[in-house]
Amino acid sequence: MKPTENKEALVYLKSFSESLGFDGFGVARPELGPAGERFGKWLREGYDGEMAYLRRGEEKRKNPHLVLEGVKSILCFRTNYYALEKEMSYIDHRDTADISIYALNKDYHDVITPRLKKMEEKIREKFMGCRTRIYVDTGPLLEKPLAQQAGLGWIGKHTNLLTQGEGSWYFLSEILTDVALPESEPADDHCGTCRSCIDICPTKAIIAPYVLDSRRCISYLNIELKGVIPIEFRKAIGNRIYGCDDCQIVCPWNSYAVKTDDLNFQNQQDALMLINLIQFDEEMFRQRFKGSPIKRIKRRGLLRNVAVALGNSKNPKAIPPLLRVLNDKEPLIRAHAIWALGELSGPEVIPVIRKKINNENEDIVLTELERVVTRFA
Repeated sequence: MKPTENKEALVYLKSFSESLGFDGFGVARPELGPAGERFGKWLREGYDGEMAYLRRGEEKRKNPHLVLEGVKSILCFRTNYYALEKEMSYIDHRDTADISIYALNKDYHDVITPRLKKMEEKIREKFMGCRTRIYVDTGPLLEKPLAQQAGLGWIGKHTNLLTQGEGSWYFLSEILTDVALPESEPADDHCGTCRSCIDICPTKAIIAPYVLDSRRCISYLNIELKGVIPIEFRKAIGNRIYGCDDCQIVCPWNSYAVKTDDLNFQNQQDALMLINLIQFDEEMFRQRFKGSPIKRIKRRGLLRNVAVALGNSKNPKAIPPLLRVLNDKEPLIRAHAIWALGELSGPEVIPVIRKKINNENEDIVLTELERVVTRFA
């Protein structure tokens, strides 16, 4: 196609993307430049924690040509998921599980992927014989720098993408193609001197403007981290059992956010009580979180998080169900239940715990018991 025809095709594709439910659309060039260098430095500092997939895909993330040979354009999309207004007062509801807004409804992969496939079909109709590849945060792409190049927003000091007049409550997705399309105007940074996100972070994970140490981030600790949650962060986790929205809640730009009209992301859930969740067996977990992003962390991850939240609840009614959890088959859950019992009870709980786990041979469980004993020694 001629350049003018490509522009006409781009206008059509933008209109089609809106008809599919995408709220933002832009085109980025497949070169990361300084963003790739910053990512490499971030990895060398170890800020990725145990997210080994980031390190494995480093070169591809820094060079989209390794993801799709001959790539010339990357189409970037934004999907609003803002379902309900949320204020920091949620932390005072200690008996209620807090879940990040994006995870309250259907798994966004299941919603966005079919839309991208329809978009992909249209691209192939317009550009016969072209090659494409789609991603919804499942592939080796630095999606936020690409989205900034595509004019969808800028990377804020909390490292989320922000859009002027829109905020940050949205998903990003991409289509790579070997067709050269007109590039969008990159977005400018509008964070200014604001540091609300830095100051609010419970674990001080934003160690400098635009630099996140994932190892300290609550969303990493209760989603990405598969093992024992470090003791120094458990109090700060509060009642958050899946993700953390604090840096987005306090961002001034999110005062402009408009609730989504997408039925897939409109909150329909009742409040989840921590005491009820800690008693979930495998079948209850599967039924309750079928089709939800939360299924990703499995029952063992969820109940680990719930045990920590109960330990922060100051609710003595949580002691009996936590004691029953000491019979659970998962050492990870038992270990965090012991910590929670230590937070909720006095030294009199130690003999009860010992009796419950008298045949215990898992190091992580015995370590937690030792911590509780030491605390009350």
